[in-house]
Parts: sequence; C-alpha cells; structure tokens
Amino acid sequence: MINDSLLRAYNSRPLRFLVTGGWNTAFSYISTAVLYYFFSDKFHYMVIVVFSSVINITQAYLTHKFIVFKTKGNYLKEYLRYYVVYAVPMGLGFLFFPVFIDIFKLNFYVTQAILTFITVIISWFGHKNVSFRT
Repeated sequence: MINDSLLRAYNSRPLRFLVTGGWNTAFSYISTAVLYYFFSDKFHYMVIVVFSSVINITQAYLTHKFIVFKTKGNYLKEYLRYYVVYAVPMGLGFLFFPVFIDIFKLNFYVTQAILTFITVIISWFGHKNVSFRT
C-alpha cells in the first residue's frame, strides 16, 4: 500500500513540479544570495542577478526536464523555450529589482524573495504549456 501511494505520488506531474520547484526555489534564492554576499562589493547587484539567472535557470531546466516532464532529446530546443518562458519573470525582475531596491529601499534579500514567489507562479504555466509541450 505504501509503495502504491509512493508510485502514484511519483507519477503525479504537479507533485513532482511542486517538489522540484521547492528545490529550484531554494537553490535559486541561496545561490543568488551567496553570489550577492561575495560579489556585491565588486559588481552592481544587477550584474549578479543576470549571472545568477543563467545558473539558476539552467539548474531548474535540468530538474524539470529529467524529473518533472521527463522528456527525451530536444535539449537545445527545450532549453531555448525554457528561456522564452523565463523572459517574463526575468523581465519583471530586471524592472522591479531597481524599483524595490533603489526607490523603495527594500533589502536585496527581501526583494529577491518577492520576485522569486512571482517567478514560481508564472513558471508552472509557462513550462507546462511552452517549454515541455508535447
């Protein structure tokens, strides 16, 4: 019975998306925070955001491809579509990081948390309907 429940849970794409999304969100937040902590005295925060976006999006692509959507082949095509989906939240991030930090004087880490939450919501619909569509 436990094995059947685990198998059903594993076969649930939304559940796999939720679990990997939790991992991707934690990874993204922590890796960006670490980059900011070590490099904020050398680089503008927006340079750090761009660099961390490439790392975080690549890592998230791999978990979504192999764990959530389980697609075969099409690596470059899916990876490029993955970036198309992230164009919206990345654009919002590039717009709102300066607004929240420079105008509203929010902390970098608080701003990152707010924008991460928005990205999670947008990404489910985008990846389901664009990145890994069959």
